[in-house]
Amino acid sequence: QVQLVESGGGLVQPGGSLRLSCAASGRIIFSTYRMSWYRQAPGKQRELVAAISSGGTANYADSVKGRFTISRDGAKNTGYLQMHSLKAEDTAVYFCNAVWNSANYWGQGTQVTVSS
Repeated sequence: QVQLVESGGGLVQPGGSLRLSCAASGRIIFSTYRMSWYRQAPGKQRELVAAISSGGTANYADSVKGRFTISRDGAKNTGYLQMHSLKAEDTAVYFCNAVWNSANYWGQGTQVTVSS
């Protein structure tokens, strides 16, 4: 059974930083999967924030380019989303996703709230 567990969310002031983690467990070699971070704000659709391929190529939504960085540690089977210069509009539940062929796994999400 594969499980993805996000952590690191919380309340932060505008301009602040957070680092989200996505720990993978079970029968998964995390580094071979395409890993993505999505977010969903109240009343809005889930949107792709950032993704990293098995080869290490990263892509970002325009709204977070230059502020967020996606990465992963294969040895720890863990992915990360480093977020800087946070804005109120970044407030959402952030989800980790891992895809390889027909396998598609989601975490339960972690809340990020940006507010003064």
